[in-house]
Amino acid sequence: MSTTPEHLPSTPEHLPSTPEHLPTVIPHWIGGSLVDAADGHTFDVADPVSNTAYAQAARGSAADVDRAVTAARVAFPEWAGLSNRARAGVLYRIADAVEARHDRLAAFESYDSGLPITQARGQARRAAENFRYFADVIVALGEEAFRQGDDQFSYVVRTPVGVAGLITPWNTPFMLESWKLAPALASGCTLILKPAEWTPLSASLWPEIFEEAGVPAGVVNIVHGLGEEAGQALVDHPDVPLISFTGSTDTGRHIIRSSAEHLKTVSMELGGKSPVVVFADADLEAALDSVVFGVFSLNGERCTAGSRVLVERPLYEEFTRRLAERAANVRVGLPSDPATEVGALVHPEHYERVLNYVEIGRKEGRLVAGGSRPDHLADGNYLQPTVFADVERDARIFQEEIFGPVVAVAPFDDETEAVELANATQFGLAAYVWTSDLKRGHRIAHAVASGMVWINSHNVRDLRTPFGGVKASGVGREGGAHSIDFYTESKIVHVALAEVHTPRFGATS
Repeated sequence: MSTTPEHLPSTPEHLPSTPEHLPTVIPHWIGGSLVDAADGHTFDVADPVSNTAYAQAARGSAADVDRAVTAARVAFPEWAGLSNRARAGVLYRIADAVEARHDRLAAFESYDSGLPITQARGQARRAAENFRYFADVIVALGEEAFRQGDDQFSYVVRTPVGVAGLITPWNTPFMLESWKLAPALASGCTLILKPAEWTPLSASLWPEIFEEAGVPAGVVNIVHGLGEEAGQALVDHPDVPLISFTGSTDTGRHIIRSSAEHLKTVSMELGGKSPVVVFADADLEAALDSVVFGVFSLNGERCTAGSRVLVERPLYEEFTRRLAERAANVRVGLPSDPATEVGALVHPEHYERVLNYVEIGRKEGRLVAGGSRPDHLADGNYLQPTVFADVERDARIFQEEIFGPVVAVAPFDDETEAVELANATQFGLAAYVWTSDLKRGHRIAHAVASGMVWINSHNVRDLRTPFGGVKASGVGREGGAHSIDFYTESKIVHVALAEVHTPRFGATS
């Protein structure tokens, strides 16, 4: 079923609004210089509205990664040797430089990824906050000390691991790059960032931001390219001791296998199929607002999307009907239009993948909203927000991550079944519970297998809290001091304060 809301233009030939100062070439940034790929190769970068190439990006290879690692290793001693306060000062300047480019950054992000411009502006603000936050963390973070009576004193020394490899996804790319860059820099690591090949545009702003903030040459290096080439070379490099990756579960598994060769430390934020459990006593309007926003904002291309909605049976029919009505009225349109709530999906390949799941869903559930391209948008990677009801637990659209504006709805009869359904997937990233009974809310939150749970709230995060999942949703935790733990090594130093009485093995007298 296609809909054409009256408040949206009906002209099919909408083209993307081209941002000012759009580059036609996106080079690497290695050792403080913009450079082409060592072999001169490039790849096309297209926008998701016209699917037309607007730029060429350097196509990184093992040679480019090796150049970047060399630059990072040269820069490491000086950067690691700075005081935490000095590094924090650089991070504050980075935040200021990000904010100074707020409008340009949002325009680049929206144009390149299809993200609605109003949501892209939010990502820009969050990126600046990430740098300020981790600057605060590294200054305030103390080191532990232990006293064993009057005999011995022990203290912990925290040191940066070395050269970090950061591999980031195509959804909200700039903000998620900042989420890794900020703690790595705060900790004293130098690094190589490999942005997602589908959305490298906003990353082209990092070099001027870092130069303006006074980041020394070689501390941050950016190598563009394909995951199986530049990304693989970064994972395989023996002088990169840790890898932080955000992306699909399958790719995460591959990176972990590859990293085992050099026993690298890894942090993996992977896929999700997060449940929203709605009890009959929930605040219906608030739960609806949360569900609609949680699965359709950011074009549904978010790891923590509540893409499985489980509703207690007495409320099920009304909730499903209201959800379908809301989905049909979501504003789908040009990403640069401030009225747009869902823009264009990021890439034709991903768009076809999501459409394939919609066709699967037609066989597995009852389509109650969306399911096709909006009538007023003949071109571009657009999909009307889609709702399937009466979805069984073994259905693919219930089990597999779709990563688009598609949601599956199913009923449950009691708490036991709610928890069973919530846990009935390989994933365990986030979960949401809606009920007026807070005792029950806590019971469900403790029973659901996920790294994060929100009760009577959508995804509102405190940067101090641990972020990550269980099962196939990831390995490790980031956020607050957890991120600093990942990018540093802790060494314990023991000091004798009194005479040490050691058994004298082998002594003759």
